[in-house]
This record gives sequence, structure tokens and C-alpha cells, in this order.
Amino acid sequence: CLVFWSDMDEDAARAAVESLRETCADATIIGCSSGGIIQDRLLFENTISATLVNFAHTRLMSVSAKACEHHDNRALGRHLGNALPHEGLVHVFVLSEGLTVNGCALAAGLAEALPRDIGITGGLAGDGERFRHTSILHGTDIFSDGALCLGLYGDKLVVGQGTRGGWIPFGPERLITASHDNVLLELDGESALELYEKYLGKHAQNLPASGHLFPLNLREPGSSTWTVRTILGLDRDRKALFFGGDMPLGSTVQLMRGNVDSLLDGAQEAGGEARLETSDGLAILISCVGRKMLLKQFTEEELDAVAHALGPRTALTGFYSYGELARGMEGEPCSLHNQSMMVTMLYEKE
Repeated sequence: CLVFWSDMDEDAARAAVESLRETCADATIIGCSSGGIIQDRLLFENTISATLVNFAHTRLMSVSAKACEHHDNRALGRHLGNALPHEGLVHVFVLSEGLTVNGCALAAGLAEALPRDIGITGGLAGDGERFRHTSILHGTDIFSDGALCLGLYGDKLVVGQGTRGGWIPFGPERLITASHDNVLLELDGESALELYEKYLGKHAQNLPASGHLFPLNLREPGSSTWTVRTILGLDRDRKALFFGGDMPLGSTVQLMRGNVDSLLDGAQEAGGEARLETSDGLAILISCVGRKMLLKQFTEEELDAVAHALGPRTALTGFYSYGELARGMEGEPCSLHNQSMMVTMLYEKE
């Protein structure tokens, strides 16, 4: 049972989940807070949703852990990956707290622990445009500062996945000259925060939320692959920007912007990449809250674009997140993505 809530007090969410447990006593229940709920082709806020999924042949196993119980977030990922039995494992679906867990390190740890041919997709919990508190759900336990994994087992399960953005780079490429883990301090020897404030103009007063409208395209030293990174927080005294993933020293970055058409094209491409031979299945959509902030009244058109690409009989569920976990567009190992539409399609053969 996939449970997502938006703009809801945790006590109210917990009460709803406990009621759900009474109705679905044997269900594996997982979920998280969000920046908006996706149900079919509609967006919901100020509510909670539950999607009950029944498998005829596929076995499930779920594990969770707190980040404070491990040396770092990479170790957290390794622990979760090793806690799932590998025999018969087909796919791992991940949900993580969205503000304090480093999604890059979590994904790297999972990739190290799991067999290379196992697919990994998931996302980081959200908190609307507030960026104050996010949480995940495992069973009836709601907690922060941790992550969970759902392992899906069996040779009848077919999984499709697709991830696309649609953001457009602009302005000069700059070099990261001071950073630490996911903290960005300087670009080309200048304050990264001051540069952001210069580009954002009047929008700078709404940081970190407004930073989602201008993400960074990042290429690590020695790599030809670009990855999108988004601001999750800032410290004006330190002139520091906090991102959901690592900002390695020496990396090249470039500001990005989007428009409605480019983001809708990206969503349709993600759906097309995840599409299977049949549309009789479930699609879990995880899209970044920054896309919703830009799309505004056109947000449901993004869901329509994915639904059109997947086919008429696909059921849709999901949420708007602070980051997406998936392999790269060229088949690279699982990593953190920002500002993307990530689609996981599940279908069980007879």
C-alpha cells in the first residue's frame, strides 16, 4: 500500500494509517510526506491518499533505518541494500527523508550493496514549498532522518523506468571552487549565494523555494554526464547553499531555467522510456516540486503527458518530491536527480 500525504499534520496522517492498517492488516505499507499527491491524472493537496496494489506472484520485503544509526548516508544505503535478500530480487523502490539525507550518498551506498542488474528507483519526501520538515512511513511508523527500501521479488514482475527533465541551461559555465559534500560555497572564487541572488533578483527573497525555478546543471571532474541539482536550504551567515546531493569541488555548473512546453516534453519522454509492451500496470510517478512551482495551473498537463505515453489502461500514483532516485539517461548507476519526472512502471505477467 503506497501512502502519500500533502500539507497534513503527522498526527492526522498517523491516525489515517492506523485506520488503514485495520482494514488492510496484511499489507506492506510505505509512504512519505510530499509537495503534492498524484492520483490518476489529478493533483491533490491538503489530503492523504492510499493506493492498494495486489500481486499474484511477486513477493515483497521492506526494510528501513535511521541515518543516525550509521556512520554516514552512504553507509545507510549499504545497510539497506544488504538488509534485503538478493536472491530473486528484481527491483528496489526507495523512499527517503528529503532535507537531511544526502540522496547522492544514499544512492551510492545502495548501488554498492545491490547486484548491478537490480533496478533502483524512488524519491525524497517533500514538504510543499516550506522546506522545514519531511518524513517517511514504514508500517504505521512515521519518522524523519532515515530511509526505507521495498524489495520486489519474482520472475513474473516486469519493470520499466524513465527519467527526464526538460530544463534548459543558460549563462556561463562556472567552476565550483569551494564546497563540502552537499554544501556549495563558491563559484569561480565568488560567493555562490551572492551569484544566485544576483540572477534571481526579486525572487531571491523567497530562497530556498525560488531556487527550484533556477536549478544547476552539474558535471563532475572527468565526467561527460550532466546532472541537475536544486537548492534545499541556505545559511546566509556562512553564505552557504545546501543541495540535495553532492557538489564536488572542481565540478562545472551552469544555471538552468524551464518553460511549460519543455517540461511537458520531458515528462512525456520519461513516460515513453518507462512504457512496457502492455499498458495494464501501475506507474509510480515522482516529480520534483520545482516542476510544479513552474508549471502552476499546467501541473496536471504533466500527468496527462505521462499517461498518454504509457497507455490508456495504466493506473497512476505518486507524489511531488525534493529529489528523484534513478539510473541516468545513458544507463549510469542509480543516482540522485533533481527537477526531473521519474516514472516506475510495474506489470506482472500471468
